[in-house]
Amino acid sequence: MSRPVGLPVLAESDLVRQVARRLTDAIVQGRLPPGAKVAEAAVARELGISRAPVREAARLLESQGLLAASPRRGFFVRELSARDVDELYALRLCVERHAAVEAARRLTPEARDALRRQLDLMRDLARNDDPATIVEADYQFHRLICEAAGNARLLRLFDGLASELRIVIGLIGHLYDDPDEIARTHEPVLAAIEAGHPERIVAHVDHHIGVARREVVRLLEGLAPQSPASHRQTPESP
Repeated sequence: MSRPVGLPVLAESDLVRQVARRLTDAIVQGRLPPGAKVAEAAVARELGISRAPVREAARLLESQGLLAASPRRGFFVRELSARDVDELYALRLCVERHAAVEAARRLTPEARDALRRQLDLMRDLARNDDPATIVEADYQFHRLICEAAGNARLLRLFDGLASELRIVIGLIGHLYDDPDEIARTHEPVLAAIEAGHPERIVAHVDHHIGVARREVVRLLEGLAPQSPASHRQTPESP
């Protein structure tokens, strides 16, 4: 990260969290790709602050799985393999199956309205053709389901998984030629939660997250260099 990547200057308090947010945005939007070095001096200069909050923000993002520290070399955007992402999605499926069933059982009018508004937001964002912003809204929809489940530990677990998946979040925006399709894929999930049928809820969550899981893993496998000896057959289309 030797040249500017478009980080706005910070002037408010709580610099560490603000720096962490700016760096997370840069990672999600692809301005800091996997493997890129996060140079403390360059980031501090671009943001107009000292190096100390940048270092603390990097440590925070390391704890969240977005950055990796290398002795005497600094911090780098973490590189996730196809297997890493597949494992993350496997855990996410377990979490969100339970969350969606519990959300249906505890669903309040306020929670239902919040989910509907988030779905509308995704439709509105699709018109701006900004994949990273749309997928961030996507994650917020799923987080609202976890909130509706009423389990604080489950919500923290979801947040941890989502933080790691933000490294490849931009890839999800390329799964559909039509950005509106991202919003439409959430409609059956919400309808099943509103109907309150556990088996139907689990089936829709499995399909919804399973499609993204297969496609993101396939994209990562296509990006990874492969030798003839390590070549593997790609999974079948969903």
